[in-house]
Amino acid sequence: MNLDAVTLREWETATPDHWPVLAGRRLARQGSATRVAKALSDSGRLEVLELAQGLELRATSWVGRVTLDGLTITIRPKIPDLPLLNLIRYAYGLRDLRLIGAARFATEPQSFQDLLIVQLVAEVSELLPRGLHRDYRRIGAMLESPRGRIDFVRYAASGSAHAALPCVHHPRSEDTPLNQALLAGLRLAAVATRDLELRARLRRLSAQIDLGVPPTDIDPVTLARVSQSIDRRTSHYRPALTLIDLLLRGESLSLADAAPGLCLDGFLFDMNAFFQALLSRFLREHLENVDLLDEYRLCGVFYYDPRHNPQGRRGPVPRPDFVVRRGQRTLAILDAKYRDLWTRSLPREMLYQLAIYALTQPHEASSAIILYPTLVAAACDQVVAFRDVLGGTTKARVTLRPVHLQVLDELLHVGSGVEAKRQRQALASRLIGIKCA
Repeated sequence: MNLDAVTLREWETATPDHWPVLAGRRLARQGSATRVAKALSDSGRLEVLELAQGLELRATSWVGRVTLDGLTITIRPKIPDLPLLNLIRYAYGLRDLRLIGAARFATEPQSFQDLLIVQLVAEVSELLPRGLHRDYRRIGAMLESPRGRIDFVRYAASGSAHAALPCVHHPRSEDTPLNQALLAGLRLAAVATRDLELRARLRRLSAQIDLGVPPTDIDPVTLARVSQSIDRRTSHYRPALTLIDLLLRGESLSLADAAPGLCLDGFLFDMNAFFQALLSRFLREHLENVDLLDEYRLCGVFYYDPRHNPQGRRGPVPRPDFVVRRGQRTLAILDAKYRDLWTRSLPREMLYQLAIYALTQPHEASSAIILYPTLVAAACDQVVAFRDVLGGTTKARVTLRPVHLQVLDELLHVGSGVEAKRQRQALASRLIGIKCA
């Protein structure tokens, strides 16, 4: 058992008073731990505060495990791992594959990352029997046995007779950017996991992808470019690349490479991004007769007075997570916030943000909705009114609406019949507060 370890849940705080391992602890100034802690705090992933009494840790919506200067910090999601994995599969379009050993990982204290890796192993194990995708490659070479097209321009420029002819041919090869990304992702996962059995399975899968070239690393930009090249012939690669992207992002301190030379020893998963992706797919699939727009730009809300804008700056453009429209009419503005607002207080910045969204609507429909996750069955709508303090009239309303994750998980797996579809559509309509049928 590692005595230099702290385990907490999302949005919890660990203080020196309750965790003796944090009392009197300092981060080494000579190494990179201080800079890594600052990068984590600045990015909102994990606040690390050095107090007179020791370290204080404040978890946010990121879960996983990270090691700082010999201290292992584990942040666990509140929702049980297996239902969470089901929702992650749905949110990111992964297949519902039978995962051997998933139950074992779900009961271990530091295994959230390994659940994603187990899913990656299952995806690649399904992909390889179908054969790796091969593409044509242009190769120019001197061949004694001519193949393809003879390069007469090169032959004439050579000026002398040879036993071989310059040829251009296009053999099909497995050495493609797609397979290179897949192999790099498996090697990344093998380094990331601490489970020896899982690491061995990843290495066996990597050995089956023999591209005949030295191994290369993968980065978010290259992976995004490879993902954009997927077409109907290679669509079965998409789930594996999605998982590699999640692992890559979870191990990166800064996708913009704002802190070169810093390396995160661990893995952190953004539950807020997952929750937004989950709601986006669910609402898009189960709302009828309306359009759902993701991160819609509310242009013209803010602007600099042209008479008082010496820097020539543009006004900020708010972008709520979801806007529901019917034709040219906006029906609802919603934001997904991964914070249980039934058991925790509503931060002022969230309220101010949603109040601005609400005030952009006509007075008769001046409202906005925060969708938040909860496991509390009794959670229901809460409404915060925004009123004119002089006239006493209500200007706008912000509704805090719970999304019961376990209920959602059950509805997604209840079946494909007419009644199941009706229940899912009813939930989607209730979340946006509009009857769409």
